[in-house]
Amino acid sequence: MTIHHIRNATEVVEYAGKKFLIDPMLAAKGTYEPFPNALRNDPNPLVDLPTSIDSIIKDVDAILLTHLHYDHFDDAAKTVLPKDIKIFVQSEADAKEVKKSGFQDVEVLQEDTVFEDVQLIKTEAQHGRGEMAVAAGSVMGFVFKHPDEKTLYVAGDTVWYEAVQKVIDTHKPEIIIVNGGDNQFLQGGSLIMGKEDIHKVYQAAPDSKIIVVHMEAVNHWALSRKELKAFIKEKEMSSNVLVPDDGEAYSF
Repeated sequence: MTIHHIRNATEVVEYAGKKFLIDPMLAAKGTYEPFPNALRNDPNPLVDLPTSIDSIIKDVDAILLTHLHYDHFDDAAKTVLPKDIKIFVQSEADAKEVKKSGFQDVEVLQEDTVFEDVQLIKTEAQHGRGEMAVAAGSVMGFVFKHPDEKTLYVAGDTVWYEAVQKVIDTHKPEIIIVNGGDNQFLQGGSLIMGKEDIHKVYQAAPDSKIIVVHMEAVNHWALSRKELKAFIKEKEMSSNVLVPDDGEAYSF
């Protein structure tokens, strides 16, 4: 497989001969109002795309949306993506919303979905803790499986909690993508993984390659790449925990 990190949580995954686009946020730098009550007040996204939209969406076979927050599925994506492209979502409610934008082939991901010989398994996720998780709303992750590929787990916008441990124990993914910018507002705590959460993923899957994304791209990030890399070195995780720059790709 090849995992091409674009920006924020947007990834292009080539897996078993198919090209998947995950959580496309495709707007130019500074297009949207900042998230309120955050650590900085800059408009989003904070950085430009590292490559052209055409190259990102070219020959994509399917879209996977963990949820519909605009930093995961934005107006730019709704405009440029072909309206007949296959889109997988977490719920009937999300499917209804996506169809309102004109998309015709929208399917709710299940625990036993198969797309072109690729098994796609919906997994639980928790977008924060306590009241923040309730306010942030529902979100999913997913696992990719195919006989000719390593198992890939995309955790989505989640903190570390028991369901993440369960996915790792059940599916034993060799590759894990986590959203690890410790994004948060001025109150309420982490909405996605911070350093200690990432360390727990490593402890749960010490032989897996862990790719940390969703960093430094929207105005409520709280963990920088520099700080995370120092933590990774301190915890002796450098051989297994990868922190890609925007535009960087890995093959496994």
